[in-house]
Amino acid sequence: MASGFFAILDDIAALMDDVAVTSKLATQRTAGILGDDLAVNAEKATGFLSSSELPVLWSITKGSFINKLIILPAVFLLNYFFPVVITIILVLGGAFLAYEGAEKIVEFVFHRPKKGSEVLIESDLPENAANSEKSKISSAIKTDFILSLEIVIIALATVIEHEHPLLTQILSVTFVAIIATVGVYGIVALIVRMDDAGLYLIKKSNDKGFLAFLGQFLVKALPIIIKMLSVVGTIALLLVSGGIFVHNIDYLHHNLPNIPSIINEFGVGLIVGLLVVGVLTIGKKIVPTKSK
Repeated sequence: MASGFFAILDDIAALMDDVAVTSKLATQRTAGILGDDLAVNAEKATGFLSSSELPVLWSITKGSFINKLIILPAVFLLNYFFPVVITIILVLGGAFLAYEGAEKIVEFVFHRPKKGSEVLIESDLPENAANSEKSKISSAIKTDFILSLEIVIIALATVIEHEHPLLTQILSVTFVAIIATVGVYGIVALIVRMDDAGLYLIKKSNDKGFLAFLGQFLVKALPIIIKMLSVVGTIALLLVSGGIFVHNIDYLHHNLPNIPSIINEFGVGLIVGLLVVGVLTIGKKIVPTKSK
């Protein structure tokens, strides 16, 4: 009886060891996507009123966990029964990410706000859907869904390569998915509360000494970091989408110019994004005309 119990413990220990090793490999393989995920979500989680930042971020985090609950079983089932569908879903998701990135560039180039109109106080915010917190949260969760799908599929491909049993695959990919959510949104939370931390240090030090200097640095650095994240997040969207197209469409994979892959991926993502923006813009102009 005792020997049977210890044999079970030994099997569990071996399983956990396999899960730890494969999770490490999968995390390394998805590190680039996680970096892009951080940049994109940090950019999407900023731009709210200070009092709303953490509640908004918590709403996005909950949405991210729900995304994982949907994606994980769906990917395992599709990979077992219809593996080709995963590629189709990835390409469609890539088109969505490319559209989001290209739309930001089009907005910046053609619809840049005039000087003096950038700063808004709470009472100045329009109450339409485009500027509501609910709309921005929904957009962030949709983008998270595509990025999470990419992370889960890459992690699954990694554990499948090493021919681990199904249970190890499920545990490893689930672990990577959870770590991705906690890690990314934990770092985002630290970023968006930098100014509060800075003000706390200034008050604590009575505006004197190193702590006061550090506090002032954090307060002044936050708007710069947010602007940088906006740029990095847009680039990340185009890189991730371009990477999806390049790695999942054979024609692109074999016929792109012999230049660094990062340039190829960015270029493909931008071209596809601009095409989608163009098609949707034309569609929006045609549909109302027909309805008259």
